[in-house]
Amino acid sequence: MIEGNNLLATLHPSDLRLLEPHTALVTLESDDIIYEPGEMVRFAYFPRWSAVATYLVPLEEGVTVETAMVGNEGAVGGIVSEGRLPAYARCSVLHAGSFYKIGNAELERAKEASLRLRHIFARYADCVMARIIQSVACNATHTIEQRAAKWLTAAVERTGMQYIAMTQEQLASMMGIGRSYASRVLQRLKRDGLLRTRRGGIEVIDPERLAARSCGCNAMVGRHFETVLKGLYAE
Repeated sequence: MIEGNNLLATLHPSDLRLLEPHTALVTLESDDIIYEPGEMVRFAYFPRWSAVATYLVPLEEGVTVETAMVGNEGAVGGIVSEGRLPAYARCSVLHAGSFYKIGNAELERAKEASLRLRHIFARYADCVMARIIQSVACNATHTIEQRAAKWLTAAVERTGMQYIAMTQEQLASMMGIGRSYASRVLQRLKRDGLLRTRRGGIEVIDPERLAARSCGCNAMVGRHFETVLKGLYAE
């Protein structure tokens, strides 16, 4: 029985039966690379339960900036593309866990057999695009504190855990900011009793107050998910 992924859970039982024979269960660790830019994307990965993947864009300046975080609401890889196409961004594991792995060739055959399945994945692609568009607007207008609070809140929502195994340097790199900026923001949030830092990780003490310090971008994306694919987005 397939369970633990909201996108797969929305599928009609007959569509799930098309995928189940070609679905493997794999365990991936934090920082595992799913694919690098330019590599052919041959598999789709569906995070289960608390597993989280992230899209990262390496820049010429040597920094790597996150563009989207994907938990059990969705998938990474060849979900809507036709055939094996090269990856544009790096995809890696942010939070270790189990993933369903489906070959793109098998996925394409299932979509050819079911127009309903193809439409579901197209709707999911629309939601991913909405998330990326919102991220561009967020990075252009919101403060570093709002963005940090948004990112940490999203990580808590997707993993269901208040401890995030990530250093200040990693958080700064993913947000595309200097380490000193990230350090000052985290110190302010620590002083206000919202989180505490440990060696190699950040613990969120008060998720509700932290969410209140963030911008409204997570909520806006969540509302779009709810309209397009009800029940997918992490609560």
